[in-house]
Amino acid sequence: PEARGADVAGTRVHSVRLPGFVVATEVVFGGDGERLVMRHDPGLTPDPYAAGTLLAIRRVAETPGVRRGLDTLLFPADAPE
Repeated sequence: PEARGADVAGTRVHSVRLPGFVVATEVVFGGDGERLVMRHDPGLTPDPYAAGTLLAIRRVAETPGVRRGLDTLLFPADAPE
């Protein structure tokens, strides 16, 4: 089967841009005769992400170096140095 989208390490990756499809995330893994779908659909607005964004803004001044992922701000004890 063919798919459109970017090729990331041999895996086709897609992005959907539609009105009302603001922050939904869906991951589909498939093989012959099967598929596994994981979906996160928090609503029609980006409001559910506001708390995490505000946390990151507040913590950026006190965080040295470069951090990758919001989890390093949420759970700093688990973050690699």
